Amino acid sequence: MPYHIGFEDARGAKYAILPGDPGRVEKIARRLENPEFLAQNREFTTWTGGISGENVLVCSTGIGGPSAAIAVEELFQVGVRTFIRVGTCGGMALSVKSGELVIAQAAIRQDGTSREYVPVEFPAVADFGVTTALVSAAKSLGAPYGVGVVQSKDSFYGQHSPERMPASAELEYKWNAWLRAGCLASEMECAALFTAACSLGASAGCVLSVVWNQERKRAGFDERDCHDGSLAIETAVEAVRRLIG
Repeated sequence: MPYHIGFEDARGAKYAILPGDPGRVEKIARRLENPEFLAQNREFTTWTGGISGENVLVCSTGIGGPSAAIAVEELFQVGVRTFIRVGTCGGMALSVKSGELVIAQAAIRQDGTSREYVPVEFPAVADFGVTTALVSAAKSLGAPYGVGVVQSKDSFYGQHSPERMPASAELEYKWNAWLRAGCLASEMECAALFTAACSLGASAGCVLSVVWNQERKRAGFDERDCHDGSLAIETAVEAVRRLIG
């Protein structure tokens, strides 16, 4: 029995959709065929359902890289081989608007978990096939999206209130460097997800719903926050359908 996820029978599932929030698991599973609760332990709530006749798991990972990597490790143990994170992010590039989607092609490894897999010089990159399926799904749904690099950090408040941290100079210097290099958005799980999956020989991708963009607000753009992640969920489900064929 895997130590954290609370089940050992994945019912033949090779695909898993991974939200962070346990509260979103049932909402996603209800979009699948014959959804059914499977297990719950700590931050890991899992439902199962069908897509194109294949069983698919929906499992929450909680917040951050450590628990996301645990989910990948233990779901891999029970047979899952393809992972799609569906979550939220804050936009960074001025072209990224609230309510749009960001499909993460790669992640800046400003986390701790991925460094316990491989040295930091190794890139955290999404699987090409999964990313292509996400792009295709977003196009088919008419969703506004961008594809590119995201920042994965461990500290939510280190990013949102860097000025009050003892390490403020380093945090602000790096943030500005990511902006100048074209980073699209900031989130907390992709680096661990991509690195863990790659190390296991599995495939992973990610689609994110943009809640806000602090840089656009700082620049004076009038933009409302968006907490509706349904478009990202639809994109993830459609991407799994395309991967199944």
